[in-house]
Amino acid sequence: MGTSAASFERSLWFAQCEEPRLSAAPLAGDAEVDCCVVGAGFTGLSTALHLAEAGREVTVLEAEEVGFGASGRNGGQVIPGLKDDPDQLEAKGGAALVDFAGTAADVVFDLVERHAIRCQPERNGWIQAAHSARALPAVQARARQWAARGVAVEMLSPADIEARIGTGAYHGGWRDPRAGLVQPLAYVRGLARAFVAAGGTLHEKTPVTALRRAGDRWSVSTPAGTVSARTVVVATNAYGSGLVPGLAQSILQVQSMVVATAPLPPALSAGVMASRACLSETRKLAFYMRLSPDDRLVFGGRGAVGPDQKAALGEALVGGMRSLFPAVKDVPVDYVWSGHLALTMDHLPHVHTPEPGLFAAQGYNGRGIAMASATGRALAAHIAHGTPLPLVPIPIAPVAWHAMRRPVMNLGVRWYWARDRLGFPG
Repeated sequence: MGTSAASFERSLWFAQCEEPRLSAAPLAGDAEVDCCVVGAGFTGLSTALHLAEAGREVTVLEAEEVGFGASGRNGGQVIPGLKDDPDQLEAKGGAALVDFAGTAADVVFDLVERHAIRCQPERNGWIQAAHSARALPAVQARARQWAARGVAVEMLSPADIEARIGTGAYHGGWRDPRAGLVQPLAYVRGLARAFVAAGGTLHEKTPVTALRRAGDRWSVSTPAGTVSARTVVVATNAYGSGLVPGLAQSILQVQSMVVATAPLPPALSAGVMASRACLSETRKLAFYMRLSPDDRLVFGGRGAVGPDQKAALGEALVGGMRSLFPAVKDVPVDYVWSGHLALTMDHLPHVHTPEPGLFAAQGYNGRGIAMASATGRALAAHIAHGTPLPLVPIPIAPVAWHAMRRPVMNLGVRWYWARDRLGFPG
């Protein structure tokens, strides 16, 4: 199936993007700015946009094009919260962390509205569905914890989920009304457009080759020029390299794949994902699903490791989709694409400040649209105004077995498949 990287232009989002390509020129020559952001995804562009709006002079450098990484390839689900339940989050980072995670989706939809981003937003909630009776108590406990904090959650029976989604495969779950959907590539391009309109400078096809301290500033080197900046934000996430020592080794890069069917006939779309909520499962290797704006069933999952797009994962996705929704068994699959997301060992996003004036943020564990957008806003407020960060910066700590991650993670995938089949929660 080729490489995952090459699938960028084969996605549904690339084919149907109302926000045009920015086609920003590569950096040529030298520049001096307040802040240089490396990476034009959700984190980098949210940081850059909010800094530009605060009056800072900002340049964004992108090795490929806006949204080339996970930001332009994901399923488009805007989900608040994190993998940990609210009580666990509060134990780790206090009430401020719970509030930050719980309001992250609001950041996205506020940006979409404020900048008139043409990303076809829908806010019909997120359903977390229990794939087994054993997994149900855990999701109900999570719902109760958010309800105790004022969220108008809905507890869902198997019949409720079947009526809203069109499959009787689940044992119940809950709905979070704060969540929703966007066309992710359009959203990230819209952030870039808003950033440029706010006075920022964007350069695509500009890989950063070196980063070094130069007095009280940073020198950011590229093939055809250098940016001098008082502050640098590295926002490359799962697409980073060796720019900051140990940074790429502190996360685990996992491939996620998405397939999209042909548009469903009205008789099918009235029953399949009829509520237009997004859904993900409690499996460790969970499926996630939604309808596109033109009524395609968009169905994703993760599990592959490495740069190649795995045919076996694509076949498993299509098989899982047709097993859950027998009504779509004869609907052709029009698009298949993939990308890499970043996992952390503690399930929290990581913010690092390895040296004065140098920041890095990464590791959203599958919640990147909401959490990266909110993290970018928080970083900008901290840099511009000294506002405390809700994610306390931590030292960069490479995963001890990172050099052996492919065989270890492939073994882990097999282990989680076995656990999932036995009904354990993710």
